[in-house]
Amino acid sequence: MAVTIKKVGSDTELKAVAELADKIWHECFTDIISQGQIDYMVEKFQSYKAMTKQIINQDYSYFAVREDDELCGYIGVKPEKDDRFFLSKLYLRSDKRGKGIASKMLQSVFEEARNCGKKRVYLTVNKHNEHAIEVYKKTGFVVVDKVVTDIGSGYVMDDFIFEYVL
Repeated sequence: MAVTIKKVGSDTELKAVAELADKIWHECFTDIISQGQIDYMVEKFQSYKAMTKQIINQDYSYFAVREDDELCGYIGVKPEKDDRFFLSKLYLRSDKRGKGIASKMLQSVFEEARNCGKKRVYLTVNKHNEHAIEVYKKTGFVVVDKVVTDIGSGYVMDDFIFEYVL
């Protein structure tokens, strides 16, 4: 099993990541949020158009995760103006979980944060996403806050804020 994590460098790659995001979100979040909210959030935050805007206007970077050259996950990150590094997106297809790939993904995030001179990595995770919460806690992230964010169209994100000190 060869896992590679590389920064997305072309529109073609970003489109493939956005297509994967749509699949992952529709397989992973059906027990946590409604189908309507999944569709809305994919379009607003995970679509090719949204990711392109994030890269151009908000200093995001995306990374494609491949196992044996097969795209199976992705990461979206953003350095903040302070000492923090925002892990916005870390998603892996369900059939690839339990192989240590997510751990490699997190190590890649930590390395990227250090390369940007950051001291802390933070993220938000849905309060009902038990699998992700377990992974982050096992890695050493701790809950530092809770937040309910209105994202429009009658939807909210009900999240924990996790932090990892590098």
